[in-house]
Amino acid sequence: MLIDTLRQLFQRDLNRVQQELTLYNDEHLIWRVEKGIANSAGNLCLHLVGNLNTYIGAELGGIAYTRHRELEFSLKNIPRLELLEMLQDTSCKVDVSLEQVNPDILTREYPLLVFDQKTSTEYFLVHLATHLAYHLGQINYHRRLLDSGQQPV
Repeated sequence: MLIDTLRQLFQRDLNRVQQELTLYNDEHLIWRVEKGIANSAGNLCLHLVGNLNTYIGAELGGIAYTRHRELEFSLKNIPRLELLEMLQDTSCKVDVSLEQVNPDILTREYPLLVFDQKTSTEYFLVHLATHLAYHLGQINYHRRLLDSGQQPV
């Protein structure tokens, strides 16, 4: 039951991240940082891609992935279309990976130490869903703050 709920939430919110990116009138603003904003929407997208591919795709789904976390925050100006493709690919990998998770694994310890102490797989998956929702909200706010009033480019 929880797995099905998580699959729906990850799909919904990754689709919403893609929608947010398409709503920017000026594609270049996806990468803009100002007014005390720590990360651009583009870098938050890269971070979500790295995070979900690592912790769900690779660790739970066995899908090969090498994360370069520092690049998630330093790369700039990747075209919107490429970001959208990365998000769609991540969405598919998350769904395939979660689909094959046996519900019995949820109570087991998550295989990687991510926080100060070990957690259950269930706890960590819920954390990842809320982490995605948190950054989705930041991306939405970033777009509305920096792209409002812009004419389509």
